[in-house]
Amino acid sequence: MKIAGKILCDIYKTATKEEMYLYLSRDEGFKRVPEVLLKQFGKPVLVTTMLLAASKKLARADVIKVMDEITRQGFYLQMPPPPIPLREQL
Repeated sequence: MKIAGKILCDIYKTATKEEMYLYLSRDEGFKRVPEVLLKQFGKPVLVTTMLLAASKKLARADVIKVMDEITRQGFYLQMPPPPIPLREQL
């Protein structure tokens, strides 16, 4: 999967689910985000804007995958990490 160029990306969080983020191209915004996803996501709160590039590192997502999904479907939804089992927390 090869993505050329860079994407100016707005990243939104939701109050309904901790650590869930919606990545959108600044150029397109919410235009291609399905209505059902927007309803489930709730009121989006802008967290940051960043320039995505293949050389960029993201904390919990593969930047190439993020850029590909934004290009193909208009958004990337980052889900919360799975809970840590209790025995691993000790």
